[in-house]
Amino acid sequence: MALSALTKTPTDTNLDTALAEARAHYTDLRPASLQAFETAQAYMPGGNTRTVLFHSPFPLRIVSGDGCHVTDADGFTYVNMLGEYTAGLFGHNNPVIRKAIDKALDNGINLSGHNPNEITLARLVCERFPAIDQVRFTNSGTEANLMAISTARYATRKNKVMVFKGGYHGGLLYFGNGGIPINAPFDYVLANYNDIDGTRQLIHEHRDSLACVLVEPLQGSAGCIPGTIEFLSMLRDSCTKNGVMLIFDEVMTSRLSVGGAQALNNSSPDLTSLGKYIGGGMSFGAFGGRQDLMQIYDPRIADAIPHAGTFNNNSLSMAAGAAAMGEVLTKEKLTTLNQLGDKLRQRLNTVAQSHHAPIQFIGVGSLIGMHTTTTTITCVDDLGESDDRIMELLFLDLLASGYYIARRGFIALMLTLSNEDAEGFVSAFDRILENRREVLEKV
Repeated sequence: MALSALTKTPTDTNLDTALAEARAHYTDLRPASLQAFETAQAYMPGGNTRTVLFHSPFPLRIVSGDGCHVTDADGFTYVNMLGEYTAGLFGHNNPVIRKAIDKALDNGINLSGHNPNEITLARLVCERFPAIDQVRFTNSGTEANLMAISTARYATRKNKVMVFKGGYHGGLLYFGNGGIPINAPFDYVLANYNDIDGTRQLIHEHRDSLACVLVEPLQGSAGCIPGTIEFLSMLRDSCTKNGVMLIFDEVMTSRLSVGGAQALNNSSPDLTSLGKYIGGGMSFGAFGGRQDLMQIYDPRIADAIPHAGTFNNNSLSMAAGAAAMGEVLTKEKLTTLNQLGDKLRQRLNTVAQSHHAPIQFIGVGSLIGMHTTTTTITCVDDLGESDDRIMELLFLDLLASGYYIARRGFIALMLTLSNEDAEGFVSAFDRILENRREVLEKV
């Protein structure tokens, strides 16, 4: 459907009134998404089974995708700048991955045994990531992180787990605002991200009971906050000196170079967790690391630790992942995409500064976070001055301009995104800030 139907000229310069108007415009244009939301509430709490996708006044209902575009239930098409929270790296219908999935389907679903593609995918993962000697597959990044933590606790015979404020390692390992009541019941030590001295001291203080440090090289859910090289280097040194395992959660950041963030930062964790795009768009997770650690799962050993899971080597995920990592994701393509992300982030910041808007974009490569503050951001505590009303208004205005990002301001670029698509996004953002100039000046 033509984007002109989505666009409406702002009529009010008060932020709260402008936001109410944008919500009403969103609602008026999307009766099918609204109906789907109302129906869903009878069967799912809040009509929702994936919290991150929920937004006011009700979430989009996406019905199809092609390349880097998605279409909602009301017929509106958007450039997808969200990229399925990094899992959609390859776009919505890559022909190589589709062919591999079709072949797997033709060969039969759920074959009750090992399949050739799991060997291929395991080899590709081990060859790509320098700190992974051996790997085991799971069904999600959440599972991968739970297994990595449990591996470290078993190997060290210690119990505590260090995590960082604002970190997200899956549905049962969420540490926004310090943590949630249903987190996995480990004994956590909560540290501040990028705090070199404070974290070093905490590792030393808890060394006799601390099994591992679990860290994202870039905090994705917190808004794409990069870990500094000095901070990540300190973690490696302190963990080594104190007999603590270092786990890199690279579920998101593994896309930042052909060898992940660990290759970019010349870091060497003991264990690495993976997920998202590596399964080619299918459900996927993995954890791996040093051979001596991973050997505890070798079933040929008398006292081996069992690691079961009916879908660990799911034939569709293995086929899609092997094709994606072996045939599609070349070093050249990944480098080009991350360069595009760096350029896009710089262009967006230039536009925001030209309008004197209280907005900035941070991140690394193809992972970008938008924030409604001009404060330098090194950890979640630096986001205290952010205004969520501005974020929602920009989210709705971008939808009205034909661009889909996460409600929280997260952007993950896909290989199918063109330079023209990126420039169109910058132009739309420029127009939005010009149209909202008086609103933003009064905040």
